Amino acid sequence: MPPVIRRSFSEGTWPRLRPVLLAMGFPLLLLALWHFATAGRPASLIPPPHDVWLELQDLAFGGINDDAYSRTLHIHLLASMSRVYGGFALALIVALPLGMLIGRVPLIRQSVDPTIQILRPIPVTAWLPLSMIIFGLGPRSAFFLVFLGAFFPVLVNTIFGVRSVEPRLFEAGSMLGCTGSAQFFRVVLPAALPSIFTGMRLGLGFAWVVIVVGEMTGVQTGLGAIIMEARQLSRTEIVIAGMIVIGAFGFLSDQLVMLIGRRLLKWSPAHG
Repeated sequence: MPPVIRRSFSEGTWPRLRPVLLAMGFPLLLLALWHFATAGRPASLIPPPHDVWLELQDLAFGGINDDAYSRTLHIHLLASMSRVYGGFALALIVALPLGMLIGRVPLIRQSVDPTIQILRPIPVTAWLPLSMIIFGLGPRSAFFLVFLGAFFPVLVNTIFGVRSVEPRLFEAGSMLGCTGSAQFFRVVLPAALPSIFTGMRLGLGFAWVVIVVGEMTGVQTGLGAIIMEARQLSRTEIVIAGMIVIGAFGFLSDQLVMLIGRRLLKWSPAHG
């Protein structure tokens, strides 16, 4: 009979558990500090974690407060997701080809890039009044602001990726018969993909960041809308619950982009 190989806990289970435990340790510490700082203090403006948890349950399923916010989480979440993913998709459609052209064609870079660099530092909050003037109150202004938040990270990283393509790759492509416009798709695009995916992660993250600002434009539904409304009503537990939902779905969105990137960039040492 072949010898039975017994693996100790330190060799088998612990290496798999260690990253999970380390990732959970810091949030649990923050949760404990939050609990001890707020529990048993009725006059505190910050509710304890248990109250926020109950509010999350009521937002999702109802049965606790049974007020105007009960069982409305799915409505607000779907409204915010449509604006985040819609604005992000439009940012990709505009930023990817524009970034490739700016990075590859000197004439376009000299003409367009200075304007891009002037507009890029302007915060999204500064665009809020102008967006309401141009698009009016409502979801179109929110959509535009989300688009802006995602556009510049994708554009800048696409330009960087295209300009960072090593010249020897073009020489190698030419030796293999890849010339002219074919080099754009077979050399430039694959070599720039790691930077493009970095820009996509940053852009989608900023889209979730600015959704609260975007939904300050008079929309009736959305996570940002209920956060701002709850702030006016001093319902801090709803504010924090909305923040938690935004953080959770922003994290899941980032993980999805990373998963797609790992599948498409198996050849890259940094993403494989």
